[in-house]
This record gives sequence, C-alpha cells and structure tokens, in this order.
Amino acid sequence: MSEAVPGEGDRAVPRLKLTEIFRSLQGESDSVGIPTVFVRLTGCPLRCSYCDTAYAFHGGEWWTLSAILDRVRELEASHVCVTGGEPLAQRQVLPLLTALCDAGWRVSLETSGAMSLAGVDPRVVKVVDVKTPASGEEARNRYDELATLDAKDQVKFVIANRADYEWSRRRLAELGLPGRCSVLFSPSHDELPAGQLADWVLEDRLPVRFQVQLHKYLWGNVAGR
Repeated sequence: MSEAVPGEGDRAVPRLKLTEIFRSLQGESDSVGIPTVFVRLTGCPLRCSYCDTAYAFHGGEWWTLSAILDRVRELEASHVCVTGGEPLAQRQVLPLLTALCDAGWRVSLETSGAMSLAGVDPRVVKVVDVKTPASGEEARNRYDELATLDAKDQVKFVIANRADYEWSRRRLAELGLPGRCSVLFSPSHDELPAGQLADWVLEDRLPVRFQVQLHKYLWGNVAGR
C-alpha cells in the first residue's frame, strides 16, 4: 500500500491513513486527565483479545502531514497523542512525530511493543505495551526495544486475570523496568475489577503506577472519546 500520492511535477506528497483526530481528556499514562488531541492511525498487525479500537483496523482516510498539523492546531491542546491501531506500522509516522515536536506540542506515542522504536524522535514520550498472555499476542513482544526507553517513557501492562498479574510481576524484575522508566499496571476494563488489581499491587508493594482507563468511566466504550 502506498503512503504517498502524486504531487505537482515529479514530487510525491507523504501522507498517513487516519481513522480519526479528536480532542478529549487523556485517559491513561502519566498525563491522565489532561486535554489532549488524539491522532489515531488506521491499521494494526496485532489482534489482542481485549482490543477496544478494532474499528481502526480498516478503513480510514489519507491525510498529508500538513493537513494533520492544521487540524491539531484547530483543536487547541498542548498535548498530542499519536495512537492506533499501531502507528509505527506506517513509516510516515516518524516525520509526523518530529513535525509535532518541532511545532511545540508535548507528543506521546502509544505503541504495541511489537514494532521497532528506531527512528522515533527522542523528544517523544513512548508508551509501550508489554503484551500479557491473556492478550493472545505475548509472542509479539520485542523485549530488546525496552532497553532503549528512558525516564520520560512508560511501559504498560494490561492485566486480565491473576495469571496475567503474576506473569507481569515476574517481568518487572526480569527486565529491570522500574529503574528504567515508569511502569503502568491497568486492569482490562471488561475482565478484571479495578479494585482487585489495586489490592494485588498494594499487597505486593509493587513499584508501579496503578491506572484505570478514565475515558471509559466517563463515556464508556465510545469511539472518538
């Protein structure tokens, strides 16, 4: 699939396939609750069991980088989150991330952990999933990429049951994550009561940040919120 369209003369105009751009409150990560513009790219090579954005697997429309920047400016927020789908599946996301940083926004990237982080602008806050066994995509984890993260970045575990929790707890020590970046433990919204996961985290004194998906408590499973 081409990511450029003919431009004037012999030049091509880079573009990305987008599902939506919208303004909402950040529902996850260390900037939870902050008004944020979300740029949701279309397409993902994974099929996690708890995925709540399957509507972004297909469809979408082609946007140029300049059109995306213009729309982000119109929506007026200091934070921009590039998400998906899987944004790193489109190579033009790298110049988009740089352009957003250059324009002065605080930029975060939500990625599955199954893609290379090479080329991501160092100013971008990377929020990387570690896929738990219940996701069905554990084998897609690229643990070597976690070594490239720094203190501003975050690793997220979405936990669906006690087995997922125990698996995630072991990974904390094995991968040395708490000393490298922030670690987020989040209950799978429809599978594990938030209070149950909170109790486990407290009982085991884990060096993690417990979080829920704020947007789901506010608006439910509504696309574009």
